[in-house]
Amino acid sequence: MLEILSKTKLCQGAKRVLRLMAKRRIVRRPEAFGYVMVSYSRAGKMRNAMRVLTMMQKAGIESDLSICNTAIHILVMGNSLDKAVRFLERMKLVEVSPNVVTYNCLIKGYCDLHRLEDAMELIAEMPFKGCCPDKISYYTVMGFLCKEKRINEVRELIEKMTKDSNLLPDQVTYNTLVHMLSKNGHGDEALEFLKEAEARGFRVDKVGYSAIIHSFCQEGRMDKAKETVNEMFSKGCIPDVVTYSSVINGFCRAGKTDQAKKMLHQMYKHGCKPNKVSYTALLNGLCKNGNSLQAREMMNASEEEWWVPNAITYSVLVHGFRKEGKLSEACDTVREMIKKGFIPTPVEINLLIQNLCRECKVDDAKRFMEECLNNGCAIKVVNFTTVIHGFCQKGNLESALSLLDDMYLSNKHPDVFTYTTLINALGKKGRTEEATKLAMRMLRTGLIPTPVTYRTVIHQYCRVGKVEDLLRLLEKMLLRQDCRTAYNQVIEKLCSFGNLEQAYKLLGKVLRTASRVDADTCHMLMEKLFEERDSFDVI
Repeated sequence: MLEILSKTKLCQGAKRVLRLMAKRRIVRRPEAFGYVMVSYSRAGKMRNAMRVLTMMQKAGIESDLSICNTAIHILVMGNSLDKAVRFLERMKLVEVSPNVVTYNCLIKGYCDLHRLEDAMELIAEMPFKGCCPDKISYYTVMGFLCKEKRINEVRELIEKMTKDSNLLPDQVTYNTLVHMLSKNGHGDEALEFLKEAEARGFRVDKVGYSAIIHSFCQEGRMDKAKETVNEMFSKGCIPDVVTYSSVINGFCRAGKTDQAKKMLHQMYKHGCKPNKVSYTALLNGLCKNGNSLQAREMMNASEEEWWVPNAITYSVLVHGFRKEGKLSEACDTVREMIKKGFIPTPVEINLLIQNLCRECKVDDAKRFMEECLNNGCAIKVVNFTTVIHGFCQKGNLESALSLLDDMYLSNKHPDVFTYTTLINALGKKGRTEEATKLAMRMLRTGLIPTPVTYRTVIHQYCRVGKVEDLLRLLEKMLLRQDCRTAYNQVIEKLCSFGNLEQAYKLLGKVLRTASRVDADTCHMLMEKLFEERDSFDVI
């Protein structure tokens, strides 16, 4: 049970199991404490993980090599390499001799911190400490060098591995190099090592070739990728569905969907059946090039081609239709997606709702959202807010307020953005009493006004001259969330609307501090007052 818990973050559960073992007088070995340490480290509680060692000592159990290696591994993974080195010294004091696993953990720690010289020094010292490095010791350093594209140093390290440690490079060595170089986008160098491995008589399988081809495809070097595929055939190494799918995806990313289709036909020709990943990559390419209807036709023929679209396939098609403005087709695809048991994400739903609202199809957006809600989709507050904003933009406030009530019926609680949207729309229509009630309702629910909320309220109330109502509302809002520039904004907004008398009355509230913002506000009011005086002098 502890071994299973060590693969999770359930550290408290692992600790309880350890205590239960003590109560039932079950023998607890160091490995059991090691599992608890690992669970704590997975939960990000490194200090608690190291305290398990103290718990073990109090239980009268002596530390062994396995628990010490676990501790060093945890310290290295927790970016505490210096502590790991000090722990190694403590091991010697309790007469626990480190083994190659101990040193490999430290080598990895040095490489993670780009301390390559320290890692190499440790490898050189290992034989004098009674522990010879193994291939993993060298592979760890090679991995770092491959990442940095330091190929000459990789070759020097292979020679050192052979000369100093009598470890000959084998197929695993070359496979490791090929995969590490390919993973870091160094396809040409990986291909060099692959050919070197073949020259030495090692058999390189399709996995190694696929890694290199994938690297070329990621860089958009499709000619090189295709050339490598042909090279595979010439050497009797038949590409599999993973290799072909990488090439198809690469062509689609480069906008060459015709080439991708040819590769799909080539798959059939060589007896390799495309899977949903292959087709989804091609559909994605078609949608990106504005051929969503063609992608739809291809998906309709999925049963004939013996493949089944998944959630990603449908999402790709929905995104394609939405991007092309074919919103009706996008909504139909979502409906089909739901019927097939795939649930669109709230983000996908919201993007579609936004597009419908932009095209003034707010009623359609509302119906679509309700459909999704009734079919068990995860409709969020942001989806309701988007539709409410659409109704407000259209000037249909009754529908927007009605949808606000619907939110409560659906157990969705409006957020500050929902309220701010409605307050702004009501203010534009001069319905400040309703806006005030809505703002008070927002504050009663415990929501914190944002700077946008303050700007919205101040602008709309100053525009219609409802200064007293605004000040009363601001007092309530400021109790919930302080906004040092609230009154400054009111004065500046009143000045912009020409209501200088009210702005002057508010000056006392602003002149409580000597901040730069207050000075700017006073300067603006003075300018407006001088402008007004000059205009009277002219008259």
